[in-house]
Amino acid sequence: MELRSTIRTAWWHKATVYQVYPRSFADSNGDGVGDLPGITSKLEYLKALGIELIWLSPIYASPMDDNGYDISDYQAVAPEFGTLADFDELLAQARLRNIGVILDLVVNHTSDEHPWFVQSRASKQSPFRDYYIWRKPADDGGPPNNLTSSFGGSAWTLDETTGEYYLHLFSRRQPDLNWENPNVRGAIYQMMNWWLERGIAGFRMDVIDYIGKQVDQAIVTDGPHLHAYLHEMNRATFGSRDVLTVGETWSATPGSALLYSGRDREELSMIFQFEHVTQQWDEIYGKWRSRPFDLIKLKSVLSKWQYALADDGWNALFWGNHDLPRAVSKYGDVKGYPVESAKMLATVLHLLKGTPFIYQGEEIGMTNAPFTKIEQYRDIETLNMHRLHLEAGLSPEDFIKGANENGRDNARTPMQWTSGANAGFTTGIPWIEVNKNYATINAEAAMSDEHSIWNHYRKLISLRKAYPVIIYGRFQSYLDQHPDVLAYTRTLDTQRLTVLSNFSARTITFDLPHELLATGRCLISNYDPVDALKTTMSLRPYEAFAVLAEVAGRDGTKS
Repeated sequence: MELRSTIRTAWWHKATVYQVYPRSFADSNGDGVGDLPGITSKLEYLKALGIELIWLSPIYASPMDDNGYDISDYQAVAPEFGTLADFDELLAQARLRNIGVILDLVVNHTSDEHPWFVQSRASKQSPFRDYYIWRKPADDGGPPNNLTSSFGGSAWTLDETTGEYYLHLFSRRQPDLNWENPNVRGAIYQMMNWWLERGIAGFRMDVIDYIGKQVDQAIVTDGPHLHAYLHEMNRATFGSRDVLTVGETWSATPGSALLYSGRDREELSMIFQFEHVTQQWDEIYGKWRSRPFDLIKLKSVLSKWQYALADDGWNALFWGNHDLPRAVSKYGDVKGYPVESAKMLATVLHLLKGTPFIYQGEEIGMTNAPFTKIEQYRDIETLNMHRLHLEAGLSPEDFIKGANENGRDNARTPMQWTSGANAGFTTGIPWIEVNKNYATINAEAAMSDEHSIWNHYRKLISLRKAYPVIIYGRFQSYLDQHPDVLAYTRTLDTQRLTVLSNFSARTITFDLPHELLATGRCLISNYDPVDALKTTMSLRPYEAFAVLAEVAGRDGTKS
C-alpha cells in the first residue's frame, strides 16, 4: 500500500525500543551488578525479539546515590559497568545486528562529586559558581523558599563553606545545573556531540521539562525559556543527524506536547507523558496509596493523546520503565490470568499510533517484587518517602503495600534469564533480591514456548514492520464508557485494523458499533483467532485481538 504523500515518515516510526537498566540486566563478572559486557552478551536475544533500538539507563561515572542518575563524569563509564572500550564494543556489536543504542541524557542536575560542583561550592568567586543555582538564606537563616524535592524534604541544602543554599530538586547529592548560564549549555552540547560522534542513535532526556526552571518564581517545570533551550540544543547537537530523541516530561499536556515534538519546532522526536500513570495516584499520598483502577479514565487519557498527536508530533508508547511498577502487576492479573493479561496489554499498546518502548522483563511477564520489609528496598526515593510518610501518619503496613504496588524497585529486580541460581543474572550476590518467581518466569522458558508472552511480543514487533496501518493509521476510539472493554480502530486508506480487548477477569458480552461490523483477517490474538466482527461480541478474561479488514476508501471503493 502506498502511503499518502502528506505523511512524513521517519525510520524510528517503525522501530520498537527496548529499555535496559544496566545494573539489573546481565552481570558478566559475578560482582552482583549488571554491566556493559553483560548487555553485549544478550544482543542476540534482543535481535531475536525484533528490537531495533535499545535505551540504556545511565552508564556514566557516578557515586550511585540514585543508581547513576547522579553523574560525576559525563564522558566516563562507571567502573561497575565496565569501560569506554566495553561501550564501544557494545556499540559495534549492536550495529552488526542493526540495533541502535540510545543513551540517557541527565542534564537537569549532576552529582555533587562532579568537578563542576566541587569547584562551584569551593568559593563564591569560582568561575564555576554560576554553573549551579545558589541563593542566600532567608531572613531567618532557613531555605530561600519552600520548594520541595521530589525525593522528599526541602529542595535546598545549606553549604557551610560559603554559607549559601544550593538547589536540588531530587537528592541533595544531585545539585541542579543553572541552564541560564550559556557556559553550562555549551559544555552540555559539547558532551552530547562527543557521544553522537561516537555513533549512538540518540538520547532519552531525563526530566527535560525541568531545565527552564525559574526558582525565584517557584516555577519548576515548563519555564519560560524551556523550548528556547531545546531548540538551541537541537541546532547545536542532534538536529542535523538522523537520530531519535525522547524527552521525559511529567508536566506535559496534550496542549504542550506539540511544542516539544511538532514537525516544524526543531526540538525533539517525541516525549514520554505520564498522565495515564499519575491519574491513579492518591491526592494526598501520591503513588504510595493507589486509587482503584478505572479503565474508563485510562481510555480517556490514551485517546486524548492519540487525538492530540494525530496529525503532527509523535507518541512514545509505554506501560512501564525503571521508575514504574511492572505492567502486568499494575494493569493485569498476575494471580488469575498472568499470561493472558500480559498479552492483552501488549496488544493494546503496540497497535496504537506511536513508537513502543518495552521495559526489560516486560516481554516475559516479570512482576512486581513481593518485598515485605523496608530493608529489602534499595531505591533512595522509597527509603526517603518511607520515613516522611510514617512521620505524616501513614502506617508501615500501608506504606509497604504502596511500595509493593508502585515503588521503583519493582522494575529494578534482576532480569530473569533462566530457572537457575539467581535467575541466571549473576554468579555472585545480586545487588537487589531476585524475584522468587524466576523459576517459572524466565526468558529461557519463554523463548522455547510458542504460546509465550515473549513470542506474542515478537509477533507484535514484526507486525509493526509489515503493516503501514499500524504505524500511520488514524486512531478512533469506541465504547468509551464501557467499564471493561477497550476498543479502537486504526485506518489507513482502505485498510482498517480493529482492536478489541477485555480488561477484566470475566467474560464480557457487548454490542459492537454497526460501523465496525466486518470480516477480515485476525493479525494477532491471545486466545483463538477471531476473523468476524459481529453485532454481539464476547471476550473471554483479558482477551484481546486485532482484525484487519478492507473498508470503503476515500472514493467509496475497496482496494
